[in-house]
This record gives sequence, structure tokens and C-alpha cells, in this order.
Amino acid sequence: MKLYTYFRSSAAYRVRIALNLKGLTPEQRAIHLTKDGGEQHQPGFRALNPQGFVPALEVDGTVLGQSLAIIEYLDETHPEPPLLPGTALERARIRAFALAIACDIHPLNNLRVLRHLKRALGQEDTDGWSRHWIEEGFAALEAQAKATAGAFCFGDRPTLADVCLVPQMTNARRVHTDLTPYPTLLRIDTHCRTLEPFAAAAPERQPDAA
Repeated sequence: MKLYTYFRSSAAYRVRIALNLKGLTPEQRAIHLTKDGGEQHQPGFRALNPQGFVPALEVDGTVLGQSLAIIEYLDETHPEPPLLPGTALERARIRAFALAIACDIHPLNNLRVLRHLKRALGQEDTDGWSRHWIEEGFAALEAQAKATAGAFCFGDRPTLADVCLVPQMTNARRVHTDLTPYPTLLRIDTHCRTLEPFAAAAPERQPDAA
């Protein structure tokens, strides 16, 4: 098993957390997203993952893209501890929370979107852009988490929701988002970061951190 990753990628961060929670230690290869125009654009990596995104997980000669698909694969093939526990309805609620981050918030502050805003549209305040969408998304997630949270987003064990939340909180801090309006999310994030599977996945602890 080989993970193609980048220390600052929040999508790769999610997969690193999931791998750690499962006790898995794949070989890692860093794909630097800004060096030399972005190593993700090099033909060798595009041959592996035509989208040119990280993370990508290579398993038995097959390469999986998209962080949530990778995490669900890991959850199916290594079911303990489950990241999508409970009934079908409970699992759907966890997925919905995770998707609100991975599909609604994160893509709007992704590197390629911010570059397009600057280079093609002449918009310099990309931090302000990112904060707007983070704040809008976090307001809804805070309301949801108030109804479902224990120590984690859904009860007292980590799920896919927490795996997605913690990297997005890192992104929020990077663009100086005021997190005080989201006390439930902040409490969960603070707790998760005390746990080694989350802490070991943090950007600053990756071999390619720079």
C-alpha cells in the first residue's frame, strides 16, 4: 500500500488520520503541489491519477483517488474501529456532515481555485474568500453538532465526520478565521488533536513539511 500525499493538503490529511486510526502504515510518497509548478502535473503522476490530485492510494496495483472514497475503502477492508458506525440512518448523517466539508466548504478554498481567483480574475483577497465559505459552512455544522456531539461529532468515538472536521479547522486557522462562534466544533477539534492518530497526521509532523 502506497499513499501519495502532501503535508498541507487537507484531503490527504483526512486519509492520514483514517490510516492512523486503523493502525495502517503505508509507504508514503510526497507530491509537492507548488514546487516546480506542481509535481501533481508531471506525466508520471498523471498516469497514476489522471485528476492530478492528492491523496491517491495505491493498493495491489490499483490507484484510488478522492479522499472519502479512499477512507470508505479503508473502513470496509479494515472495519475496526468503524468510521461509519451505527444504523443506515446514523451512517447517512455522518456522511452528510463529512460531505458538507469535503464537497461544500473545502473545494472553495482549494489551491487551484485560489490560484484561478488570483491569476484569471485578479482577486487578491483569497483569504477573505476562504473565510466567507468556511464561516458559512461552519455555522451550519455547529448547529448540527450541538444536537449530535459527545466527545466527537457523533457520540464518543471518532467517525468520518471528525476525520474531515480537523483538517478543515486547520484550513480555517490558516486564513485567520474567528472560530469563537463555533464552540462545539472548536471543543471537538481540541479534543481530537490530543489523540495521537490525529496529532501524528498533522501537517507539521509530515516528512515533507516545509
